[in-house]
Amino acid sequence: MNEIQGPTPAGTSRPYRTLAEALRAHRIDPANHAFITAIVDAVGITSLIDRGRYIEAIRRGEGAPLHIGRTYTNGFAADELIVIGSAPLRLQPSEGRAPYFYAVHPSEFLPATAAPKKASRAPRASSVSAPRAPKATPVAERDYGVCDVCFMVRNAAGRCNCD
Repeated sequence: MNEIQGPTPAGTSRPYRTLAEALRAHRIDPANHAFITAIVDAVGITSLIDRGRYIEAIRRGEGAPLHIGRTYTNGFAADELIVIGSAPLRLQPSEGRAPYFYAVHPSEFLPATAAPKKASRAPRASSVSAPRAPKATPVAERDYGVCDVCFMVRNAAGRCNCD
């Protein structure tokens, strides 16, 4: 009935002993571990199998196996009510597994980066306390003279190319 199926095309199908082992192997964000554990406990799982891109969780009773990915858990029926904590899961229709629904993991709702600090209205201390230096005036060009032989301008040492 709910037997362990054969290997995937990539040959990566292998059973896991525990959910924690499966989550570590698939590098699922630790922020999602408690959430996924609550789902697995609420549904009732008999075995966990590596399917390459996801973990397949075989249910005890009737119902499709769950597919636990990095950002989602898929395989819920339309009329299924799973309560995690005190709130029911918000299930969304699956595009890849047509009659089933999926739940998004909590890490997808966390901000990716910290909020940027707001710019203060006060002027910067460095621009207020230090007076600006006056702009440098250009140095007048110096005349070193012209060579009487080749009529080239002499350099600062008083020489030219013909010397």
